Amino acid sequence: MRLGIISEPEWENRVAIVPNSIKKLKKAGFDVFVESGAGLKSYYSDSQYIDAGAIICDRSDSMSCEIIITINMLEKNNLRNGMILACMADPFRNPISLKNCLESGVTLFSMDMIPRRLSRAQSMDVNSSQDNLAGYKAVLLGASYVPKGIPMMTTSAGTIRPAKVVIMGSGVAGLQAIATAKRLGAIVYASDVRKSAAEQIESVGGRFIEVEGMDDFEDESGYAKPLTPDFIQKVNDTVCEVASDADIIVTTARIFGIPAPITIPKNAISNFKSGAVVVDMNADVGGNCELTKAGHIITTDNGVIIIGTSNLPGTVANSASMLYSNNLTNFITSIIKEGKINISEDDDILVGSPEGSDFYVPGLGGVLICKDGKIHPKQSRLEELV
Repeated sequence: MRLGIISEPEWENRVAIVPNSIKKLKKAGFDVFVESGAGLKSYYSDSQYIDAGAIICDRSDSMSCEIIITINMLEKNNLRNGMILACMADPFRNPISLKNCLESGVTLFSMDMIPRRLSRAQSMDVNSSQDNLAGYKAVLLGASYVPKGIPMMTTSAGTIRPAKVVIMGSGVAGLQAIATAKRLGAIVYASDVRKSAAEQIESVGGRFIEVEGMDDFEDESGYAKPLTPDFIQKVNDTVCEVASDADIIVTTARIFGIPAPITIPKNAISNFKSGAVVVDMNADVGGNCELTKAGHIITTDNGVIIIGTSNLPGTVANSASMLYSNNLTNFITSIIKEGKINISEDDDILVGSPEGSDFYVPGLGGVLICKDGKIHPKQSRLEELV
């Protein structure tokens, strides 16, 4: 079996497979073809790949492999009939890319569609591995821009009070952000639309911001549900009031398959103190802050700094690549049978849990999106979208 790894787009610093994964892939029966220079931006050299047993080649040789593993979706002109592609396709937000795969006869595994509640899926869960690093980096970004120290400092010249940090949302990224801010010495407050998150927030050192009328707004797949406009307003008002005197505010709210919800409206920004820093972790999908500009760092008229850095995992590319590589290696080796890729309808990772299971999600399957020019029957929500 031939597996190809290519250089990602110019704006992407990560690489899909790192040298440490080559040994496991070879043991599973793969010859791994790596485009020369593919790992340089994440600090993995060609010589490291060669030492691990990979074959360094040009792009055309990598792209000719039966199986291609990438981070980002390929452009249409790189797709070909019979190709097996594993990547983060984000098909609900990118239906055109899915149409391209259907027209080209590509078998597509979209790893961001992993059924995350399955215990076997946890070692393959790219969302969690990348969100963890994003939450960590978001706090470091905020700390680097805020014009004051983070921990309490007692000096002969006086005492510096610890910074106040507010984390909006406590999924994987939010919990890591809380833990990171706490380790830096901040006083941390955090919110979530799931009341059950209070215990998790407190376990990593945060103080839970409770909103009256809050319940467990979580769907069957483990993601936050869309909320009613009235309740969104109530949550925003409560949390933004707590954040009005904060030094760093990190927004993490990302709803599966749709644009990010606004959790900091522009009128709230006018009440934030001068020098406060807002780190919007979802600038790439519309932003949680109404004033966020994707890819830019701006300062408002009242002195609030808003960071709209996209692709936060890509800013810690060495670690992010290693984790992604482990996820994909665990996945691809799990579906090998007798030296071939085995696309089994009994594999819950590929096609989702069967109806009647506690983990069944209506209209959603697993990571297998399409094959032989057809969307998998379990992906009925995607079928309707396309």
